[in-house]
Amino acid sequence: MRYEGRKTQTISFPLGGIGTGSIGLSGNGRLLDWEIRNRPNKNSDNGFSFFAIKAEEDGKLVDARVLQGDYLPPYHGHIHVNSVRGFGTGPDRATLAGVPNFRGCVFEGTYPYAHVHFSDEKFPGKPILKAFNPFIPSNADDSGIPAAFFTVEVQNDTDKDLDYTVAFCLQTMFAFGWNRASKDGNISMITLLPCDDISTESPAYGNLSIATDNTDCSLQEYWYRGRWFDMLSVFWQNFCESGLIRERTYSENNACGDVGVITARVHAKAGETKEIRFVLAWNFPNFENYWNPMKTEDETETLKNVWKNYYAKQFPTSQSAALYALREWDRLDSETRLFHDALHGSTLPDYAVEAIASTMSVLKTPTCLRLEDGTFWGWEGVHITVGSCEGSCTHVWNYAYAQPFLFPELERSMRTSHYKYDLDDAGGLRFRTQVPLGRAYSGHRPCVDGQYGDVMKVYREWKLCGDTQWLKKLWPAVKKSIEFAWSEDNPDKWDANCDGVLEGRQHHTLDMELFGPSPWLNGFYLAGLKAGAEMAKAMGEQDTAQKYLEVFENGRKWIEENLFNGEYYEQKVDIKDPNVLLPFGDAYGQGTAYDVYWNHEAKEIKYQIVNGCSIDQMTPQWHARLLGLGDIFEPERVRSALASVYKYNNKTMRDFFNPCRIFSLNDERGAIMCAYPDGVEKPVLPVVYAEETMYGFEYTAAVTMLQYGLMDEGLDMIRSIRARHDGENRNPWNEMECGNNYARSMASYSILLALSGFEFDMTRGYIGFAPKINESDFRAFWAVDGAWGNYAQCENEATLTVLYGTTELSSLKADGRQANLVLLNGQPIDFSMQAEEIAFAEKVALHKGDILTIK
Repeated sequence: MRYEGRKTQTISFPLGGIGTGSIGLSGNGRLLDWEIRNRPNKNSDNGFSFFAIKAEEDGKLVDARVLQGDYLPPYHGHIHVNSVRGFGTGPDRATLAGVPNFRGCVFEGTYPYAHVHFSDEKFPGKPILKAFNPFIPSNADDSGIPAAFFTVEVQNDTDKDLDYTVAFCLQTMFAFGWNRASKDGNISMITLLPCDDISTESPAYGNLSIATDNTDCSLQEYWYRGRWFDMLSVFWQNFCESGLIRERTYSENNACGDVGVITARVHAKAGETKEIRFVLAWNFPNFENYWNPMKTEDETETLKNVWKNYYAKQFPTSQSAALYALREWDRLDSETRLFHDALHGSTLPDYAVEAIASTMSVLKTPTCLRLEDGTFWGWEGVHITVGSCEGSCTHVWNYAYAQPFLFPELERSMRTSHYKYDLDDAGGLRFRTQVPLGRAYSGHRPCVDGQYGDVMKVYREWKLCGDTQWLKKLWPAVKKSIEFAWSEDNPDKWDANCDGVLEGRQHHTLDMELFGPSPWLNGFYLAGLKAGAEMAKAMGEQDTAQKYLEVFENGRKWIEENLFNGEYYEQKVDIKDPNVLLPFGDAYGQGTAYDVYWNHEAKEIKYQIVNGCSIDQMTPQWHARLLGLGDIFEPERVRSALASVYKYNNKTMRDFFNPCRIFSLNDERGAIMCAYPDGVEKPVLPVVYAEETMYGFEYTAAVTMLQYGLMDEGLDMIRSIRARHDGENRNPWNEMECGNNYARSMASYSILLALSGFEFDMTRGYIGFAPKINESDFRAFWAVDGAWGNYAQCENEATLTVLYGTTELSSLKADGRQANLVLLNGQPIDFSMQAEEIAFAEKVALHKGDILTIK
């Protein structure tokens, strides 16, 4: 996870809170991707916003440099930027490529921390720019601060005492506005404000602050205002003068991109290391639906196109966020560090930990919002300046396993909003939640994988939090959505005869529909039925549970008898028969099935899997194993199907034809969506995206391999994904699909769940572990709602440590080992063995710092 030279050129490490937007830290120390104004803004800078450092001996300048590494080629200037800054004018001046910088630059990133190490033979010292934003599982509010936290550490590696001064410059984002310096106790700050005629309710309204708690500092509200290159020229002259920068202010606002600067100084004796803290905080409180606004006449007092961000209720101004960040820094950093060290200190392979950690960063990008009441809402990903595919899309967020375990409260809010706002009268769950909440639901037809994925996710959230009252409130809607499959009001006739076999028009995450049963979508249906049966039992509805299980068993039996071809599972449909399409009209205004799917030239139904080997065929089984639902398909056949995916789908791309989007190329390896082995007829137009490699799907297949003992194959696929994100060809903290920072990539969290064999059922106070790697010397992070920590085991002992929060356990599984002695903080407690579970005589309340030891 160290990057240097050209391996830094694609890096943008997101710094921001959940639902606040973010700023990127580049591989050479620049600040880029300023995505804090309630929409994406890829490849952007914010003018002259940067760090610089100088060293002085006895009041005389030794050296001064911008705190950045080399600007990497090409040097011709940006394409698609206006004429005086773009292609043919050289690097933009805001890159600071014309200012002395550091020859040596190494980027280290172990999310959520980034360190940029600088070195230069002419600079007396070794500076490091450190950055993070608090990431504290089960504490969404402190993980949602609209700020970037920076520490500039400098080691005086000379034999002389030196003074180091660091400048943090921030350019305004407003055409007209004011910069204001202020002090609050030991905290010094500059705030950048818009002009007074912008309403505080306007989407354009906002403010930014930079602040430090360093005692020796100065505040310059404004750089010199001038023409041509005057601003940067005068700043550099001012900065290179002895001591802290001189103060400067103006009485009138300005339209020329004013810059404010804080300089902070430390004295370092020979061999001594010093640190200076800075915070960059922002507040753009008013979020606007810019992509699908309501008509003005449809707006009401409670339904408006503009609403407050949740973070703006916690922090009314950027000043308040900056003050909170600096005053609570030690605690926020300590709790974030606990999480970081627990995750990165595991005995899982480094590339697996990197995959798990790097994709968590999606939660801290503009992909994710928190609405005014705190409800979590997500895009699928983001494009350059707009979001990609709105509405916490059920069939994409199906794959995102990080948030349910790390921030369960936020994940539950998605379930609650889906069933409250997206369930139609027939029981169809529209898969894109519209905002503002409460407006008419989406016109998209319900999708099988999203609908039954949400059923499984309700089951998951219930088991993670143990709150049966929460389930009870959702249950009528969940039950209605399950039974939509055989409802007479389902125009797509998924399972009209209620036999457990999907034969209707089935929308799915690959954006089209299948006709006829497949292991993929039918598996989602069956897993949803199994989860539904468990929830029905908890609701006291035994007859409902029995019916769901009967439909499940019938469907399962049919699939095993009809879809397994000896190697893998296929889709059963006659694509040569147009009559398959005729029962499905234009119920949702998206065309009749015949009009959309019949290929008149080839005389085939378009976009079907048929006899292909689909990467997603075992995704329902992935969910089921992760959630403790057991087997949906026959285990040996599952293993055979996964081996087939590795054999047929996993390819070196150089000689492979791919007409779709390109996420792996040349000599890179990737697993394509649907393969047609030699001798298997491929449809003229197979399932959409068949030739693509998409990271979230690859993780899912790879982890299912781990679950079923194909360890080498699964780990090899994970390794190949991360090899593609090497910092030179792709950003290690941005796994793309339909846009950047794509939610489906958080399927990687399931690597941790699978390799630790993590089990959970907080409705009965149970967690368990069954490691699949390094069993005799194993260590890994775990999390449930409200608590998280470390689990470790060696030959004769296992320990469960709570690092944060509180939880209550009635039983624990430690790799199925029989316990002779159980200790809580060194004191014996009573227990009994119930099969592989250690059952405590009394419920054990565990708090931060508590350690359960099993001998």
